[in-house]
Amino acid sequence: MNAAPDPFRPVRRMLARDRGESHRVATPLELFFDLCFVVAVSQAGRELAHALAAGHLAHALTGFATSFFAVWWAWMNFTWFASAYDVDDVPYRLTTLVQITGVLVLAAGVPRVFEDQDLALAVAGYVLMRLAMVTQWLRAARGESGPARTCALRYAVGITVVQLFWVALLFLPHGTQGPLFPVGVLAELAVPVWAEKDEQTPWHRHHIVERYGLFTIIVLGETVAAATVAIQTALDEHLAVAELLPIAAGGLLICFGAWWIYFADDGHGHLRSNRQALPWGYGHYVVFASAAAIGAGLEVAVEHAVGAAHVSARAASAAVTVPTALFLFTVWLLHARHHKRGAAQAVLPLAALSVLAATLAGESGVPIAGLLVALAVAAGLVLSAKRS
Repeated sequence: MNAAPDPFRPVRRMLARDRGESHRVATPLELFFDLCFVVAVSQAGRELAHALAAGHLAHALTGFATSFFAVWWAWMNFTWFASAYDVDDVPYRLTTLVQITGVLVLAAGVPRVFEDQDLALAVAGYVLMRLAMVTQWLRAARGESGPARTCALRYAVGITVVQLFWVALLFLPHGTQGPLFPVGVLAELAVPVWAEKDEQTPWHRHHIVERYGLFTIIVLGETVAAATVAIQTALDEHLAVAELLPIAAGGLLICFGAWWIYFADDGHGHLRSNRQALPWGYGHYVVFASAAAIGAGLEVAVEHAVGAAHVSARAASAAVTVPTALFLFTVWLLHARHHKRGAAQAVLPLAALSVLAATLAGESGVPIAGLLVALAVAAGLVLSAKRS
């Protein structure tokens, strides 16, 4: 195992990092990588809000699920690879910058996915990111031997084959692209399972938990920013202070509560092998997507409050309460339940159900949901205090 990377060496042999390495934290390159990915998250959230406000529910959900999967999967693959093989030399940095370029191309293609179901530009950006990832795995294979080398080569071959599928999809009739998209998704998800069936990559569990936490913070921050812009625009155009203040308060309580709940427990103790890590890592698609969708939902709620959305009060409320409930339940399912005992186990599932029920309150749904999330945080604190 090699020591921590030396950024002053132009080219290094790519060897696996030490799984027991101390003080393993996110690098400046990883943080820059995350921030650039937020551009695509922002685009997907904005288009989701516009489609929901127009009343195009099926179109909105399909476009968001499609574009967000591409963003999340490319981010996730780089994150786990960098946890195991980050050498931080010149080729590694340049390849990572190519991946960042790919996500910017993908972000530029997100509006076309929503408006015309045109996948061309988004696929081009995605394939650019994924083929750059192939070169990283080939470098890793050169530095490895035995099962570890086989694992790296499987990743390179598997990713390449799936990218050929995405390119071929663009040349098929438009009506067949949607039904075949899940096939590509399942193929992407299967690559790590196949590649690591005999040898696990040496990812660092403390580093992985930190990386996922940082991306959660960034997505929640984007949610707050999107809601703030929506409220500012509505105030400038409609001066509807009385209608917007409850939405703003409820939205802030939801975002603050989501942050508190996610970081209430440290998940690294649960990640001991791929058996726990794969469901945990894959399940974060729902965590990240629901966190981003909360911001889009708040935009819809704001537009409804000023009469600019073509949906009912309950539909506008559901745009916030449904992703909030998904976030609460998924965070409980992935790691909170592994640390809870007794009555504390029921707090987040009950909070998720209560938030869903708040949808029935129509225009009051968002502030009620915010109060329910705050109550869930308070209940968790009280029960934790009793245990200690």
